[in-house]
Amino acid sequence: MVAEQNVLKIEDAVNDTCPWSGKPIAADSLTLYNGAVVGFCNTECRDKFARAIQSFEASLQARRVSRAGLEQ
Repeated sequence: MVAEQNVLKIEDAVNDTCPWSGKPIAADSLTLYNGAVVGFCNTECRDKFARAIQSFEASLQARRVSRAGLEQ
């Protein structure tokens, strides 16, 4: 038995326009963020969002470590 993949659907997106470009979102440019489907106008904008989130998360983690006095 094959596990069913979670396919993101454009109709589930919380937005209609790309937060980067303002253009309409595309079905092949969706991602999941904090449990919500977020759409982008193209995969480049989607991937830009993913890189931004990773950068923010890394900065937040470094700040938490610094404030906890755990830096080595």
